[in-house]
Amino acid sequence: MDIIEAISKRYSCRVYQDRPVEAETLNTILEAARLAPSAKNLQDWRFVVVTDAALRQRLCVAANSQPFVGQAPVVIVACCVVDHVMRCGQAVGPIDVSIALEHIALQATGLGLGTCWIGSFFPDQVRPILGIPTSAAIIELMTLGYPAIAQGPRKREALDSIVCYNQWKF
Repeated sequence: MDIIEAISKRYSCRVYQDRPVEAETLNTILEAARLAPSAKNLQDWRFVVVTDAALRQRLCVAANSQPFVGQAPVVIVACCVVDHVMRCGQAVGPIDVSIALEHIALQATGLGLGTCWIGSFFPDQVRPILGIPTSAAIIELMTLGYPAIAQGPRKREALDSIVCYNQWKF
């Protein structure tokens, strides 16, 4: 699968097969995150990969009781360990972690797996479940597994409604 095909097929998967993700497949997906770019090459991301069913159920509760979080065979808790702010005023953590997570999502799609970004969660509940220190910011959760149902194409804005050249013309 080429990159644009993976991009077009990626969607927010919320129904997973009751099937574990093989260790080799999981490592390939995590390698995609490791290779992601980061500001100043800080590589400031850290990932807690949760495969234990009991822990996933506890994360489900901490993720606003979204059932598919507990159903997915893998939940990745993505953290940042640096509080550096770029000259433009943006914190590097959320940006670097997001780039790495999208690498995960695209690699997973290319291998026939599904993912879902989880922004509805309570970091103060996730932290003690996994022993994440307060020095690490919990940026995002992502579910991962084999999709139980195929998803069709998603509606997207036309290119000319989101892109202009040389000047703001919206």
